[in-house]
Formats: sequence, structure tokens, C-alpha cells
Amino acid sequence: MSSIARQNAEGSARSAHLSANAEALDKLLVSAIRQAVVEFDAVAGIAYLLEDDGEWLSAAVIGGTPPAVFNMPERMPLHGPRASALACRTGRTAIIGEPGVRPDDVGPVRAPYAVVAVPLADPDHRYGALAVSRIPWRDGVLSEDQRKRLREVGANLTRELADLAAGGTSIRPGRQPLIFPVFKPRSPLTEPATRWGLPDVPGSAGLSWIYQVLRLADELNSVVTPHGVVEAARSRMMGTLGAQSLIVTVVADGRLWVVGHAGPASKVVRRVHGSSAVRNRATPVADVLRGCDPYFFPQRTDLLTAYPDAQDDGNQAWAHLPMRASGHPVGVCSLGWAEHRLFGAEAQAVMMTMADSLGQALERALLSEGEHALAESLQRRLLPRALSDLPEVVTTARYLPAPSRNSGGDWYDVVALPSGGIGLVIGDVEGHSIESCVVMGQMRSAVLAYVSEGHSPEAVLTRASTMLSQLESELLATCCIVYLNSADGTAEVALAGHPAPLIRGPDGGIETLDTLIGVPLGAPSPVPYQVFEANLSAGTVLFLYTDGLSTAHGPDVVTSAGKMLTAASQKGADHCLEDLADRLTSMVPSPPERRDDVALLFALCAGTGPQHRASRMEIQRHDLHGVKAAREFVRDCLKSWKLEAMTDDLELMASEVVTNALTHADSYVELRLRLHPDRIRLEVRDTDVTPPLPSSLSACEEENAQAEHGRGLIIVDALGEWGSSPSGRGKVVWCEIAVPR
Repeated sequence: MSSIARQNAEGSARSAHLSANAEALDKLLVSAIRQAVVEFDAVAGIAYLLEDDGEWLSAAVIGGTPPAVFNMPERMPLHGPRASALACRTGRTAIIGEPGVRPDDVGPVRAPYAVVAVPLADPDHRYGALAVSRIPWRDGVLSEDQRKRLREVGANLTRELADLAAGGTSIRPGRQPLIFPVFKPRSPLTEPATRWGLPDVPGSAGLSWIYQVLRLADELNSVVTPHGVVEAARSRMMGTLGAQSLIVTVVADGRLWVVGHAGPASKVVRRVHGSSAVRNRATPVADVLRGCDPYFFPQRTDLLTAYPDAQDDGNQAWAHLPMRASGHPVGVCSLGWAEHRLFGAEAQAVMMTMADSLGQALERALLSEGEHALAESLQRRLLPRALSDLPEVVTTARYLPAPSRNSGGDWYDVVALPSGGIGLVIGDVEGHSIESCVVMGQMRSAVLAYVSEGHSPEAVLTRASTMLSQLESELLATCCIVYLNSADGTAEVALAGHPAPLIRGPDGGIETLDTLIGVPLGAPSPVPYQVFEANLSAGTVLFLYTDGLSTAHGPDVVTSAGKMLTAASQKGADHCLEDLADRLTSMVPSPPERRDDVALLFALCAGTGPQHRASRMEIQRHDLHGVKAAREFVRDCLKSWKLEAMTDDLELMASEVVTNALTHADSYVELRLRLHPDRIRLEVRDTDVTPPLPSSLSACEEENAQAEHGRGLIIVDALGEWGSSPSGRGKVVWCEIAVPR
């Protein structure tokens, strides 16, 4: 036999010997655990063995009934407070959770099970510990004779382990614990609140519980928002456990915040939401977060004993469960029942397992939401604060962020040209990442600079493409540039891999600008970019967009955009560009069907003459004296337009809307006044995306004091029409009054 063959044969023999030794160890531990579970009426038995470093205990074999076997700790430090660690460390029996029995060095543990552990050690070696988990209130306290008998079982197992060790077997835990079932007939004193499974079939109730746990975990795998976590808890936990109320609370910045609730629990929600997580000692939610232990109140008297100030919210029983993730509490899941409830061991174990699943999913959702908010904020900060326009050209824009964790690279701009007229720019950097946002900011700055210097559209694209290549970024970008001369209606268009603009004529007909689409920015171009001209008459709408507008691809994007613009134009009068933009934006597919961000840019060629005029002013942030300046601005405009009869109403409307913007938006405020043939339009722009909501008057003084907004919009609503639309980084609140004939 060759040396290689001999080595292979010896290796196979050693592997077979080690496998046989490991199998013998498993059989020995399984036999001892099965005996302990049956003899001591336990729900689970666990054999912990010391790891190689001698500092940690790992579960080698776990046997019992579900869900108990799934709630046993798999690993623990030898010098920790758990019963098995205490027994192995001291060489004595350790008991935790049995009524009236608590070691001096171990604090109370709020858990559904009591644990009794005996050491697996002799004078020469320390192997680990054997523990059984029981339900004291159901099975009775473990008697002294039973404890003595458990020590005998542990001593017998220790001698057999010593024999295996003497024969060369390594008494060490495996990589994963071996788990096996031990089904027993259910005790007649089982908790009546469960009613799960078939009473005469051993293990049926536990498997039914575990089924619900697995279904919840499966639902949480696809959840990406805190609202989704709350909905999963509502559908799986409330129905499974028969609860009528649910409150999910998280902790952030030292305060408690309710992210979702269901059922009658409004008083608890009001008391918890926004309260201090550190100083608040009047609610069990804050105490659960501090101690990270569940609180169960089977009846209302138990709750009042612990918290005398607890309000009556229609629930007679409560369970407050810590939601943990990464070793720390994320929040609290609170469940309320309409009747008194006996919280059995199985129900407690299932609730705590479900709460931990909620905690992990909630932590992921909050992290994803925070990252998405950061990326979206970065994206919006890189967009223009306000759009430039001329009296003869009205512009507006919309931006919808990408639904993914990071935003995309869409941008737009409206620029006053040095030679007169106005420049419209829209672009899209590929990808959905922070890098896309950064490159977008660089491209927007470059294009804006080249346009402001007076370069032609094709020259701007050429220079921008060269700059993107020099940035050493692997990302490409598309771009569309339109120079619009409002004096003669001439439009110059140049494209770099971008969909061609759409034109809606005064008669409502939709056309696509007939242009040649060049290569994207950053890619080598075989031919120079070209510019094409078109003539636009008064009343024409120019529509620029990015390809995220539609789920179609290639040329189908233009076709789909044309159909959407046609559909939006058929709904009502289109004298207001904001209304048209809102209608078209509402047709954009929602996530998850839409996976990209979307930028939309509209320009209305209003025409020239005294019936199409516009004027603007800007008020600095927090400058409340600007309200007076706004009234003077409105008065002067109307005087120059010979419409002094409308001064009082428009001054009042401007005063109320501007005051609301300065007070709540925390930003600069831009005021524009537009004169159309049949109406005057007042627009107030700020950088807060939250739309204003009028607050109704109330007879309750407290409700009036807590009103989120003032009463100004009620006055505005009485004087004319008004609305709110997203615009640039924030929103525009507009008001309209008809011009008297």
C-alpha cells in the first residue's frame, strides 16, 4: 500500500472514530434529558457543556415541547446570572423562578418558566450543567425529594461522561445544539386562555403556537416601514392572542413615540406619546424599556396596584413586551384585552418571541427609513429652491423621490438667459445611490454655470459631457436643454440621451418635438450635439420629464408620457399650470410599481401684453416685518394694474398666507402675483413640504390652543379659491380671485 493510500485510510478511520464518539455523547445526553423531562414534568431539558476556553457554556442537546425548546438560551457566560452557569460555577443546585426560592446572587427573572439546574462535574473535571425548565403554577413547586432525584440524575450523567472522556471522547458542545421533541399529554390544569390545538394530541398546542410565530416572521421579512411592522403585529398578534388593543412604541432621543396603534387605547397613547423615557415613572412602558423585562397584568386591579394613576381605557388586562434587537431594547409592544386573562407559560413565551421578531424588523425599518430620509433630504437640497420665470412664461416643477433606500439623480432648473428669454434644464444621473446624488449636484452646477455664461444648448451639453468624463465617475447622465424666447415663441432644444419634450398646443393637441437625441453625458460622442428649433404660440405648454415617469422603456416612455399628458389635459380647465401638474403627478405609478425617482418640469407660454403680467418679492426667514412689506407689494402691483378695487381682499389673503409660511415653514418666503385675463393669482413659496391644513374653530379652549395651524386659511377660503402644490424643495400655496369685468 502506498503512503498516500495509507494516510487516507488512517484519516477515514479517525473520522469514523470521532463520529462514533460524538454519536455516543449525543445518545447519552438525549437519554438523560428525556428522563428528566418526563420524570419531573418539565417542558424542556437542556444539557450545557463548557466550550474549549472554559469561559462559556453552550447548549449541546435541548429536548422538550414547543414553544419551550425555542425559548431556551443557546449560549451563556460561565460567570453570568443564569441557573445553569451558577450550577456549573459553584457545583451546587441552582434554582431560579420557583416560588420562594431565589439564590442571593441572582435577581428576580420575569419569565414564564422556572429553571432548576444541577452541575455536571466530579472532583477532577467540570463538564457543564443539566437544567430542566418547568411551569411552577401549573405543575407545582419542585419538592425536596424531586430536587434530590434530579441531583442523582446529574451525578449518573457525570459518571457516564467521565467514562466517555476516559475513552477519548471530547466532552464539548457541537457547533449547533441537537433538538428533539418530548411530547406529553397536556395537563388538565392548562391555561384556559390558549385553547390552541387538539387537547388529546400531545404537542398539538405548541406546534400551533409556533406556526403563528413562523408566519409572523415570514410577514416581517418583507416589511420595510414601521407602519408595515405595526400591520404585521395587528394581523398576527392581535388575532392570535385574542387582544383588542395594540400599541407599538419606540424610543428615540430619550423620549417615547407611538409609531402605531389599534383598538381602544387612545388614553394610553396620549399619555405615552412624546413622554420622557428616562424621567417617566408613571407608565409600565417606560419601566419595561428600562428593565427590558415583560410586564403582565392579568386584571385591572394588578395594574392599579403597580400604577395607581393608570387611566381606564376599556382594557381589563395588559401585556407590555420589550422589543429587542442587537442586544438592546428598540421599543415596547403593548397588548390589551377586554376581559381578565390568565397569561400561561406558552402564551408568555410566544408573546416574547413575537415581540423580539417585531423588534428586529422595527430596527431594520427605522434604519431604512432614516437612510432614505437622509438621501431624500440630500436630493431635495440639491434641487433649486425656486424657479425663475418671466411675465410671459409660467413654470412649475414636481419631484417624486425614489422608493428605494437611496434617492436617484434626477434634477431640473429654470434659468434666466443673459440674452433674454429663459432656459429649461432637466437631467437624470443613472443609479439610485448617494453617489448618484453627488454626481447630480456636480452636473447641475456645471450646466447652470455654462447656461449662465451664455453658451448655446449644444455647447452646454458638450462641455458638461467633458466635465463628467473628467470626474472619473463610471456613471452616465442624460440631459435636455430648452432655450425659450418669449418674445417670438422660438424654442431651441438639445438632447443628450434624454426623452424629447412634449408640446401641448392651445387646442389641446399633443406633439413630440422632432429632435435628434445625442449620446448620454460622459459617453464618447461620434457626432457633435445638435440643436433644433420649434415655434410655440401663446397658450402652449412645454413638458419636460425623466424616464421614471413611466414603467415603460425606450421609445415607449415617450408614448406613455404623451398619453398621461393627454389624460391630464382632458380634466377641467387648464388655465392653471399647477392644476395640470398636480393631475399628471397623480397618474405617476406608485411604489413598488415605480422604482425610480421622477422629475417633471412644465412651462406655459402665456403670451405678451398687459393681460399677462407677473411680479415677485422675497421675504427673509423669520422676518415678520415682511408681512407688512407683502401687503405693500400687493397694493403697489394692483395700483399699477389699475385694479385697486381688489386691494383689500388680496392684501388680507397675502397677509394670512405669508404669516402662516413664516411661522410654520421656518424658511424664506417668496411671493408672486400673476395677472391673467380673468383672474389674479397669488403664490407663496416656502421650503416646507408639509401642506397647510385649516383648523376649524372649536368651543373647547384646549383644542383651540393645540391647533396645529392658525385660522387664517378659513379667511382665505371665504375670500376666494386656494390650494397647495409641491414645488422645488418645498411647496407653493396659491390663491385666486376673479377679475371683475
